Amino acid sequence: MTRKIFNAAFLAALAAAAPAYALESDSKQPIQIEADQGSLDQANQVTTFSGNVIIKQGSLNIRAGSVKVSRNDKGEQFMSASGSPVRFGQTLDGGKGTVNGQANNVEYSSATGVVKLTGNARVQRGGDLAEGASITYNTRTEVYTVHGSKAAGGKGGKRVTVIIQPSSAQSGKK
Repeated sequence: MTRKIFNAAFLAALAAAAPAYALESDSKQPIQIEADQGSLDQANQVTTFSGNVIIKQGSLNIRAGSVKVSRNDKGEQFMSASGSPVRFGQTLDGGKGTVNGQANNVEYSSATGVVKLTGNARVQRGGDLAEGASITYNTRTEVYTVHGSKAAGGKGGKRVTVIIQPSSAQSGKK
């Protein structure tokens, strides 16, 4: 049961972080989890890991301070990871390189198909980059939203940064 919860939540969260597909073979690999502590509450369908959490599945690699995955009675899954920051990376299918990202908090809900990276959010794929106070990605509509901090127009605020390489630069990379 724990494997099913982690498999769906993490693969969906990471695959959602990039418009190109993550390695299909990753989903067929065993999930390896290391942490200082771990607990499984089967009655409430909640799994929690804390303290230098490292999760690997194929080329997928997640590092966080703590990770909590839960499932409700409808089978909907929710994943929440926090850290300073949460870091993730994965190889993409078709020789399209890797996707790497980080944020202070990462959340994923299977009910909505939405991945939220909050707090110094950054996702990089090859030369393409998106960063801001938060990045939201809807896995169903494939729509990204990058937000700056609330005070982006004033002192101390941070605007969003998006860098998109020309198509010729992307196709030339292997």
